[in-house]
Amino acid sequence: MIQRNLLALSILFVSALAYGQNQGEAPLPVPQHNYYVDNARPVNQRVAAFPYEIPLRNAAGDTLNSAQVFEKNGKPTVVMFWLTTCGPCRMELKAISEKFEGWKQQADFNFYAVSTDWPKNYPAFVSRVAEAKWPFPAYYDLNREFRLVMPGELNGLPQIFVLDKGGNIAYHTRKYLPGDEDKLFGEIRKLL
Repeated sequence: MIQRNLLALSILFVSALAYGQNQGEAPLPVPQHNYYVDNARPVNQRVAAFPYEIPLRNAAGDTLNSAQVFEKNGKPTVVMFWLTTCGPCRMELKAISEKFEGWKQQADFNFYAVSTDWPKNYPAFVSRVAEAKWPFPAYYDLNREFRLVMPGELNGLPQIFVLDKGGNIAYHTRKYLPGDEDKLFGEIRKLL
């Protein structure tokens, strides 16, 4: 019964759309912005496992590869994905940076902050990194490829992935509430 009603509603909706179309009108153009161009490499050229081999840029403008940056040194690794326009991202980065030195005294781990901003926001990335002076390195995902290799395509930021000593995802969290940074450190300590 419910399926028949849904089918009837679907047919009615499609019919209404078709009837309401003016056959002589051209479709509305899709806006084209050069900062939305997808520069990601084809699937067969990407590595979907840690350390990923994804082009990164630092605030100084140097282009690096994530395989050069992300250390495979037998330590847990934290990768935080963020945007310059994301308020919760800025809150979490600030909370982590305030506790980071104390954490490093208690635990040996790697931490990287990776911006997944559109190319038009790279100057904002540079400003944010210079202004914040975080005690951990920050990089910009040059071609926005991390969204193509991380589970869930990085929908909803900030997102944190904690990788074990072998580079396997041991913990993942999305969004931020005050106090989440303490949960993060608890997860890091479990991997030591």
